[in-house]
Amino acid sequence: MSEQNDDRELRIATRAVRLYAESHPRPTQVTQTQAAEILGVAPRTVRRYIRAGRLKLNRCGYLPIEAVDAMRAPQ
Repeated sequence: MSEQNDDRELRIATRAVRLYAESHPRPTQVTQTQAAEILGVAPRTVRRYIRAGRLKLNRCGYLPIEAVDAMRAPQ
């Protein structure tokens, strides 16, 4: 019985995450502070990545989300 409850809870949680994602689309660009939160580093580290050329700001001073995602991907 417990296994059935676990499966049911997992299905409910998965559906909730899917519904949230559908109603809250990801931004195309983020601030340096947001990038730091996504990457799990300090904002100062993100600034260092920018100075080192590992991340590039767009014309508006934001970071494209694709660049942040690429930093998260395993190398």
